[in-house]
Amino acid sequence: MTKNQLRKKYKALRSQLSESTIDNFSIKIANQLLTLDLWNLSFYHLFLSIETQKEINTDFILNILSGKDKNIVISKSDFKTNTLSNYLLTDATTLKLNAYNIPEPVDGIEISNNNIDVVFVPLLAFDLKGHRVGYGKGFYDTFLASCKPKTIKIGLSFFEAEAEIEAIYEGDISLDYCVTPEKIYKF
Repeated sequence: MTKNQLRKKYKALRSQLSESTIDNFSIKIANQLLTLDLWNLSFYHLFLSIETQKEINTDFILNILSGKDKNIVISKSDFKTNTLSNYLLTDATTLKLNAYNIPEPVDGIEISNNNIDVVFVPLLAFDLKGHRVGYGKGFYDTFLASCKPKTIKIGLSFFEAEAEIEAIYEGDISLDYCVTPEKIYKF
């Protein structure tokens, strides 16, 4: 399937999920993450869930990161340039929903993309080669391309892999892992 076909398919599948199913799947994904060998690093970039899009509830991952005393980095979107600025999440960080219902920091300590060790990547779909489909604006491809080469890229998905995504672009950045409620895919 093409990226547009997959976007429609997975938005429709997500829309059918109840709040309790989303929480149940999100807890399973967080528990799966605990089995990966990545908890000895320092800076972890985590997207904050867009509830209206029925995204994975990343609060459970946030709790793990906080419990392990990790540096948690969150993004602020610039829709004019389709880029992300990244900020350290602290007790003093004020969050506000932007026009697209994305929770974002109002201000804070900016973190260089070069410092980020792990990125938890939002997505709608992914395939067996580690390619992913997002919302189509390229925010994460641009961001991931500017991270250091050893940054670990982990997709989070309620659903299992598609066999193949058609028409992958040259600028698309592949995942290293994708974690679902039932399985960890390593690419």
